[in-house]
Amino acid sequence: MSPGSKRKFKAGMENKHYPAPLASHEDVVNDPSVFWDTLRRFHFVMGTKFMIPVIGGKELDLQVLYVETTNRGGYDKVVAEKKWREVGSVFCFSATTTSASFVLKKHYFSLLYHYEQVHFFKIQGPVSTPAVAFPLGSPSSKTELAIVEYSPEPIRDCPDPSTESSSSFSASGTIEGKFDCGYLVSVQLGSEVLHGVLYHPDQQDLSNSIPQYDGAIVPYTPNRRRRRRRSKRSGDPSYPKPNRSGYNFFFAEKHYKLKSLYPNREREFTKMIGQSWSSLSAEERMVYQNIGLKDKERYKRELKEYKEKLKLRQAMEVELNIKAQDVQD
Repeated sequence: MSPGSKRKFKAGMENKHYPAPLASHEDVVNDPSVFWDTLRRFHFVMGTKFMIPVIGGKELDLQVLYVETTNRGGYDKVVAEKKWREVGSVFCFSATTTSASFVLKKHYFSLLYHYEQVHFFKIQGPVSTPAVAFPLGSPSSKTELAIVEYSPEPIRDCPDPSTESSSSFSASGTIEGKFDCGYLVSVQLGSEVLHGVLYHPDQQDLSNSIPQYDGAIVPYTPNRRRRRRRSKRSGDPSYPKPNRSGYNFFFAEKHYKLKSLYPNREREFTKMIGQSWSSLSAEERMVYQNIGLKDKERYKRELKEYKEKLKLRQAMEVELNIKAQDVQD
């Protein structure tokens, strides 16, 4: 672990302790519903961010990743023996998806490493530091949808000057975003990184929509003004954060996932998430409702403590005012 990543790791997990296992390792391996339930609750208890990664346009099955990694001895052993390629082979990624081992290692470290320590190794007490951590400070740790290889049609009018006889070239890079008729991409050619757009010109007449730029692609940034509700926290930063319902937690999780898949369709997210919530089974919905109940208990406890501190502060202010008045008299 590099000094920089070690400091960041300790800063994020300082003074945290592992909870008791939420289920046995055998149960989470054999029952997907137990795995997903315990994983969501584990991240909630630890106060860490939980999301479902997307690789090559498909959600990554975290249970399969956990099973394959623990079958090989866990994160540290897979890293030491360089078996991430072997782990990734079970997912049958597309041939255009490169650096799958790197992406799997990154997602396992951020989402499953501490879960593994509790449920596989049965570690209790302060959080453990991995023998080989993912380099959090690395530029390559940027969130990505997929890493692809793009081999375009040869362009006869503009041959590659470095290979005059070559009829095609290949470059590897990342998809940074998606819009209605194409993708925003970063491509590495040798030591140079290029940023650009891949689009389908026959799907949209760009020259008619923005003639002043002669067919250029201009990012669309809508100017929306949203009214924000004023909360008590804006007047008093120490006021406890209001609780969220089970649906609020479900909404936040789904919204994060949809935003990575459809960055330009946010107006439709509310309807899509509402339909997903309606289609949940009673057991699946109960997972989020239990999280909402715990958050409600947290808010009641913090609100009670806040009111007690407020009364004490007000009493002290009254006492000081009385003493000041006595001095003046």
